[in-house]
Amino acid sequence: MALTKSTKTDRIEVLEMGHLQIRTATIIDEDGIELSRTFQRHVLAPGDDTSGEGQRVQDVAAATWTVDVLADWQAFLAAQEPAS
Repeated sequence: MALTKSTKTDRIEVLEMGHLQIRTATIIDEDGIELSRTFQRHVLAPGDDTSGEGQRVQDVAAATWTVDVLADWQAFLAAQEPAS
């Protein structure tokens, strides 16, 4: 009886403002039969560092975070700052 644990990014969603919502599944198998699967999510904002992410996430970020998306995100952030 061999137990194995693996993780994989099984969902990458692009949200309205260009955020990427990434779901990672942790799978426990015993002799090839799945015993459990749990999920964790995290979100990346446009322009966030993706160097610690898998290649698929990096590719989606590169395709999604265009110059216009990044400019819109920066404008949104600037509008959230309190006026001085």
